[in-house]
Amino acid sequence: MTTLSCKCGFTVDDTNRYKAEAKMWYHTIHEHAEMLKDMSVEQLEEKLKGKDKPNGGKSTIQQEVVFSVSPNRIYEALTDATLFSEVMGGSPTETSTESSGTFSCFGGMVVGKNIELRPNKRIIQAWRIKDWEEGVYSLVKFELEEQGEGTRLTLSHTGFPEDQSEHLSEGWHINYWEPLKQFFA
Repeated sequence: MTTLSCKCGFTVDDTNRYKAEAKMWYHTIHEHAEMLKDMSVEQLEEKLKGKDKPNGGKSTIQQEVVFSVSPNRIYEALTDATLFSEVMGGSPTETSTESSGTFSCFGGMVVGKNIELRPNKRIIQAWRIKDWEEGVYSLVKFELEEQGEGTRLTLSHTGFPEDQSEHLSEGWHINYWEPLKQFFA
């Protein structure tokens, strides 16, 4: 699987490396043509040298999960403190339902700030685990898409400490997806 991401937030995943690169080039040409016109050959060369390092060499977690309930129910479960706490087995949770509002969940183990909240569509958060080095935040994006009578949730998690990749990847399944599926079963 090849995953490529643009600094603007566009991400492409494909099992065919060349198809993933072609999609990224298409995005770059159509969305960033003006910027590219202003770059010298040397600047473009430096940019291409780093193309095999997604997100500037940082790890990315991409996960898709399908739930049997509407995007509205999943959105509420992820943004309403009382419901989130109930879904997660009673762990203390505080959250703002406003963009730029803060949140704290799992008894303060995970904290952060909402960057964008689009009801039933998207949640983007500056997200950190409490024991990370001070000032280190990652970026978490939940995309919700109606799929029949259910919801396809696509997670993109970037910018976390490199040594946390495996722990975080497993943690999304254990601490988020499994409890949500059990709660809505």
